[in-house]
Amino acid sequence: MEMAMYIIRILSSQLMIMWSWGFNSPIALTNGLRFKVSGYKFKGSVEVIYNEGTDLFDISFIKRNKIIDSVEGCYLDMLVNVIDRKVER
Repeated sequence: MEMAMYIIRILSSQLMIMWSWGFNSPIALTNGLRFKVSGYKFKGSVEVIYNEGTDLFDISFIKRNKIIDSVEGCYLDMLVNVIDRKVER
């Protein structure tokens, strides 16, 4: 739950971008966050998991319970931009 709140704080630091994704239905995961998006390029779920070993985030883009795309090793200051590139731009 703590990590989920941390990820939400990172995403909401650029609130207008987060809203452009149609961000909704956040769910706290063991070491991350899952939420739904309805962007221009991607509609489905996004899962952001903190990888303790690398101290970076792994992002999965999920549609119909299948991982469509994933990005491993994302730094916290690039999290919003990486998600935005896949969902909106």
